[in-house]
Amino acid sequence: MTRKNPEPWNGRNDGPGAENARWHNTIVDWTPGVAAGSALLGFASDEGVRRNKGRVGAHAGPGALRAALSSLALHRPVALYDAGDVVVEGQDLESGQEQFASALASLLADGHFTVGLGGGHEITFASYAGVARALGDDGQWSLGILNIDAHFDLRDEDQASSGTGFAQIARAEAAAGRTFHYAAVGISEGANTKVLFDRAHALGVKTLLDTECHMANIGRVRDFVVEFAKSVDHLYLTVDLDALPASVAPGVSAPAGYGIGLDVVREVVLAAAGSGKLVHADIAELNPDFDVDQRTARTAARLINDLILNRG
Repeated sequence: MTRKNPEPWNGRNDGPGAENARWHNTIVDWTPGVAAGSALLGFASDEGVRRNKGRVGAHAGPGALRAALSSLALHRPVALYDAGDVVVEGQDLESGQEQFASALASLLADGHFTVGLGGGHEITFASYAGVARALGDDGQWSLGILNIDAHFDLRDEDQASSGTGFAQIARAEAAAGRTFHYAAVGISEGANTKVLFDRAHALGVKTLLDTECHMANIGRVRDFVVEFAKSVDHLYLTVDLDALPASVAPGVSAPAGYGIGLDVVREVVLAAAGSGKLVHADIAELNPDFDVDQRTARTAARLINDLILNRG
């Protein structure tokens, strides 16, 4: 495993002053002891996708996300930090997840709001482990995991992958004597077997299907998120970009044939951000090898920007 320092940020420059602020001329490299703000931490991995028999390429996701963020305009002051990437080399996913968790826990302990840049959805267990470590592994706090995704990722397998993250979290929460709080928005019946639906039911997973996630039903979708956030002490949001239609997000490991609209995904993100409970979020499954005109990366960048600027 390696920890890669941040690369220089570049982008459109319209002149000096706060009125011309963009991500690239606002964000700075994270160093220990800086004032609390929002910190990016990349997870350059697609080993979990490979194990899950998906199309690889998500290891390049963190760099593509930064490139898409770089020229976005900032309309209010915000402290932004780049903490670099944890790079999974070869097939040693587990060491990479441990290193990411350790780095994330340190950022959270320093008071930062953190955003993980994937990478495959194997980032989920790494994110959870880091949040749990920061909150205190033996504590009796409750953590809600809100997943925007076409898939449950509840596969019960011997080897960790991009499809096992929430099953791993369920086992870890049970081992710690805590209740597993998991809500999934955008689940596709066609992308999950009956075994996975039965497992979700047995684990008490709260579920909204992709067919329920449309703007005519947005009040129910928003209430689903708000009520879930109220039921826990802390909230972790993970956004798998394959929840979006393939026309919006072609650059993912498993493109959606149906998907849920960007307007709905944004409303879910904003509801989570405004809950007052959100401590960490991540973006997963960006695969630049299959993106079209940076369409997927730009969509993800907008969601990250909205998330940080609207966090309550």
